[in-house]
Amino acid sequence: MPWQKLLHTSAVIVWSGSLLYMAVAITTATAPAAPVAIDPLRHRLLRSLFTLVATPAALLAIGSGTAVFLLHGPIAFWLFTKLAVVGLLVLGHGICGMLILRSERQAGHSPSRGTRVMAGVVGLASVLWLSTIAWLVLAKPF
Repeated sequence: MPWQKLLHTSAVIVWSGSLLYMAVAITTATAPAAPVAIDPLRHRLLRSLFTLVATPAALLAIGSGTAVFLLHGPIAFWLFTKLAVVGLLVLGHGICGMLILRSERQAGHSPSRGTRVMAGVVGLASVLWLSTIAWLVLAKPF
């Protein structure tokens, strides 16, 4: 059981760090002052981070978390609340992927104000959701 919790916690850390980094990278992106050749590299790095790091970490976190509570965890109200907040985190993950696609379509230009604002909202909401999840897991208030 300890290794399952370690796997779950590690995957959550990688997933949440990736989401926060991607939100900040999209929010702070500006048009390159140098040649536009830098811009495609930035887009490839963001897409690679999303598809090769964040999404597998999300799947691993959700799968290992499900295994932990199915095999060893009590079913309680705090757990259902936590799962609802995890659903919001998954929604933020999907929105982040959409924003990466949108910023790729605007290659060579600064991401639109709406894209940057939405990325900022996703980043702040992710911090709130992750804090709520940590509190629910540690305090088990219900």
